[in-house]
Formats: sequence, C-alpha cells, structure tokens
Amino acid sequence: MHCSLMKIYTNQGLVGYGEVRDGASKTYALMLKSRLIGENPCQVDKLFRRIKQFGGHARQGGGVCGVEIALWDLAGKAFGVPVYQMLGGQFRDRIRMYCDTDNHGRTDGIAMGEALKARMELGYTFLKMDLGISLIIDVPGTLSAPLGFLDEMRAHSRGLSPDASPEDHRWHRNRSYDVFNIAHPFTHIHVTEKGLDVLEQYVADVRSVIGYEVPLAIDHFGHIGVDDCIKLARRLEKYNLAWLEDMVPWQMTEHYVKLSRASTTPICTGEDIYLKENFRPLLEAGGVSVIHPDILTSGGILENKKIGDMAEEYGVSMAVHMAESPIACMAAVHSVAATNNFIALEYHSVDVPWWDELVSGLPRPLVDHGYITVPSGPGLGIEGLNDEVIAQHLAPHIPGLWESTEHWDGDWSHDRLWS
Repeated sequence: MHCSLMKIYTNQGLVGYGEVRDGASKTYALMLKSRLIGENPCQVDKLFRRIKQFGGHARQGGGVCGVEIALWDLAGKAFGVPVYQMLGGQFRDRIRMYCDTDNHGRTDGIAMGEALKARMELGYTFLKMDLGISLIIDVPGTLSAPLGFLDEMRAHSRGLSPDASPEDHRWHRNRSYDVFNIAHPFTHIHVTEKGLDVLEQYVADVRSVIGYEVPLAIDHFGHIGVDDCIKLARRLEKYNLAWLEDMVPWQMTEHYVKLSRASTTPICTGEDIYLKENFRPLLEAGGVSVIHPDILTSGGILENKKIGDMAEEYGVSMAVHMAESPIACMAAVHSVAATNNFIALEYHSVDVPWWDELVSGLPRPLVDHGYITVPSGPGLGIEGLNDEVIAQHLAPHIPGLWESTEHWDGDWSHDRLWS
C-alpha cells in the first residue's frame, strides 16, 4: 500500500505524526492546515469537531483522521504520557495481530493453507484469507452474469502489457472503474452450484492444512448479491470461521440483517464507515456480530474507541482493519489498548521486510510472534521517521518528500454548517 505520511509542527519544537489512508489524496489533509494554524494541538476533541465535516466514508476520511492522530501524538508528547493513558488507560498491554494473506495466485486451498501455516509458525494466532469469485472467474460453469460482463472482469484481472500506450492504460482504467463500481445487488452475477462446490472445497482444503483451532476470517468475496452471499455463507458454516467480511456494501443495513439472520457465521463490516453515528444503524438492526473500523477512516483514535464502546453496548466485538504504515498501526494500537471489546488488529505487511524500519523508537520487529507490545513512551511512541527508507520505498510512488505546504496556509471558506 502507498500512504501519505504527515508531520504537524508546533512552535514548541514538538512534531506529531499522522497518515492519510492508502489510496487517498493528500489534498484531504492539506486543506485542513489553515483550520489548525494558531490553535493548541492539545485540544484534540475541539479541533476534531472543527474539521470532521471535511471527512467522509472510505478514503475520503483520511485527511481528518490523519490530523486527529497527529494531534493525539502531540498531546501525548506535550504531557509526557502515552496516548492510551489519555483515553482512560489500558485493558491490555499486548495487541493481538491477525495476519491477512492475499491469494497472490494461490488458486487452490492447499497452497493457501500452506501459506497460512507459515504464518502460524511465525506466531500468529488469528488469520484471514480471501475467498471470492476471482478464484473461479476462469472456471467454466461456476458463474453466470449479463452477457459480456465477466469478459470485462477477466480483462481487468489480466491487466495490460508493460508496453501498452498511455491511451490504452487510460481506457483500461476507466473501463475497470465502470465494472468494479457497480454495487453488489446490481451486477446480477450469480454463483452456480458448481461455483459453490469449488469455493467450499477451497476452504475445506485450507482447514485440512491449518486445522480448526486457529480463528480464520474471510474477505473479498466479490460483487455478488445478498442471496448468493447467503448460499455461500451456509456452505461455509461447518468450517468454523471467525467472520465473513464486507459481503455487501456497508450502507445496505437490511441486507446485513438478512444475511446475519440466515447464517450462524459471524458477519463483519466497517472499514469504510466514517464516524460513530454511521455504525449505529447496523448495530441497532442486529446486522453484524463484529465491527471492523479502520483508524484512518473511522474518525481517528478517540472516535474509534467510541465506536468500540458503542458496539459493546449491543454485544458486538470490534476488530480493526489496518493496511497502512507503522504510524497508523501505532495509532490503532493505542486506541484498541483502551477499548474493552477488542479482538484483533489486522497486519497486512508481514511480507514487507522494511515496514517497521519506516519509523524509529519502537522495537524491531514491531510485530513479535503475532503481537505488538503497547509502548510506554509519550504520544504514539514513535521517536522519528526514517527518511532514507521512505525515500527508497515510498517516495518513488508518491511524488514529494516533506515538500512545503505554505500554499495551504491561507485557504479559507465559510465552514459553519448552520445559520
């Protein structure tokens, strides 16, 4: 993932670290600068309430959340305490990480099982894998869809040759956008009984390798409607899964209720939901057993804890999505350390050897035998960023390394939402 990293400077010499979620424009953060200049960064909640109207669901919340994280880092450094202490203290001093493993060409369950077994040998006690229509899109007789639709999906999945022209890339990107931005109920892609057999066998083969004691969650089903999701969920019940994630768009509360009532496997969503109030409909309706916010979308450190606390009132647990740098990771660590109903925090960089070298001041390896120890240093516990590693691995993909932001100092608008 390529994320925009952030520094917020103060006139007291302190620097706070934040991050904009993968795939989000850094503009979402830069436009907030003029709303912060001259303010006391320790008034985190006050400043969050000032800027939260400029956030949004999915990647659009990244600027607000990144700023909120940096403000908590500054407040902790100013007072000399770790962030979790300012949230009410710890429920735990170690954070369980669940290891996410992409398909990466593993088209059979035995290969995926072996990959997950290797994660277990590293000490991970909670796992997640992908299982969806991408696995069967080239298997005849497994899917049905409007004529030509599957061909477009196959063309996207194969990509373009390296020597393709810019015009070809532009056309491919735009066509792919069309295909993959049709919401699940409207694609009319259906999984046949043969397709269900293949997907079920994939999970059975995984379990034959890793056993049944380790929790295993499943994600990335593809854009299929809720009725097909129910068929698949019922097929998978016997495999003792931790949860089924993001089977349909999170906004479709009634679809989640229908899905939850039809299956005994826990149903999970939340990584694209911004702010606590937008989790409430799913919780009130009984649509989920697990909520799954991302610290860089949910609203940041404090809002994420509030979301977990609210879910606890409905008897719902909280796992946390995290496919970002150690900055967002440590923000999530402090937030979930102070949240009672937490299960596990996602780790998506186990195969990236330089990931924890992006920052200094934390133990290496940061993730040790499947856990992160909650740091006791001030703020997030990060002492600095490693510009050499950032320049080598991130800057080639995201232009600009700590470039001037003076252009944004005077940005102004009438922001008040009421008359």
